[in-house]
Amino acid sequence: MKVLVIGGGAREHALCRSLSLDPDVTALHCAPGNAGIAEVAELHPVDQLDGAAVAALATELGADLVVVGPEAPLVAGVADAVRAAGIPVFGPSREAAQLEGSKAFAKDVMAGAGVPTARSYVCTTPKEIDEALDAFGAPYVVKDDGLAAGKGVVVTDDVEQARAHALACDRVVIEEYLDGPEVSLFAITDGTTVLPLQPAQDFKRALDGDEGPNTGGMGAYSPLPWADPNLVGEVLETVLQPTVDELRRRGTPFSGLLYAGLAITGRGVRVIEFNARFGDPETQVVLARLKTPLAGVLLNSANGTLDDQAPLSWSDEAAVTVVVASHNYPDTPRTGDPIEGLDEVAEKDAPHAYVLHAGTKRSEDGAVLSAGGRVLSVTATGSDLTQARERAYAAVGRIRLDGSQHRTDIARKAAEA
Repeated sequence: MKVLVIGGGAREHALCRSLSLDPDVTALHCAPGNAGIAEVAELHPVDQLDGAAVAALATELGADLVVVGPEAPLVAGVADAVRAAGIPVFGPSREAAQLEGSKAFAKDVMAGAGVPTARSYVCTTPKEIDEALDAFGAPYVVKDDGLAAGKGVVVTDDVEQARAHALACDRVVIEEYLDGPEVSLFAITDGTTVLPLQPAQDFKRALDGDEGPNTGGMGAYSPLPWADPNLVGEVLETVLQPTVDELRRRGTPFSGLLYAGLAITGRGVRVIEFNARFGDPETQVVLARLKTPLAGVLLNSANGTLDDQAPLSWSDEAAVTVVVASHNYPDTPRTGDPIEGLDEVAEKDAPHAYVLHAGTKRSEDGAVLSAGGRVLSVTATGSDLTQARERAYAAVGRIRLDGSQHRTDIARKAAEA
């Protein structure tokens, strides 16, 4: 099978790493990729938001499967263009991807499907914003209706900060605050059958102790030793399957990766948000634990044959990923700094720990440079979370990137519980 992956972050590196280990994959391509992905896949320049260009590249390569990683190409309809070219694609249509592209659309789908979520208001005027903020009170949860790369949500006790964020958005969803721990649960679906993966937890705040601004994610771990063993089954029954059924009923079937961001509240499981693709950095730990070869599962989703898929096989090991971010992330990050120590990690920590590249590029002289806010996802497995954490942080300690930052408490509480 020839596979083309679209994207260039750590999620795509994790996907490419898993696909490169699949014996059924005979050729692996990625566009545009990054310096790390180049070690496992052949890179191609492409505008990942240009459906015609992506479809043309897939046709030229003779791809048997295209995997669209990021949300922006999905919302832009790239999967539709590839499907129209007759090539199987893992990823939802433009219409179905509105589940992530519009918070208001997602709320409407959840209402139709009877999926438990936070009460909310969709606001477009200052008057509506003030009324919604007054109705819910602190803590205020304000979400940009559109895509914002994980940074469109503000949760604050400061009403002025909440109002300022709301006024900066064209359309905004203001909702009640959901207490309790958060869980990310991915499911692969072909529009009918829903195949849940193992749950993970990510860390959105920039600093230890969940302080600082929201980011795209600073680390993650799986499994969740504190979670109810029936959690996946309950979420499949009350959230994932009803959502897929509702979208099919509306004539916008969703095939690809359905990501449910959940809060385990005192009143039960509630959906915080849906995404239409693998989450970053949770993908890094979920795929580290998946033993079933990946390509066939994604192809079954693309072809509508997921009911033929054998049950997934999972490692009993734990996985932890720690994000190394550049100076000043998540504000305006500094880029172009050399990254050292990657060879040391490969030499001393493999196979239990490895580095997945997010924002990296190669200079003309072959050095690996930072090229984004989140630069690396250092991922490790171990017999339990304690060992996986130790291995991940030992590898992080070998990496040298001027001004870089990372959290030191990823999975600590869960490991100590």
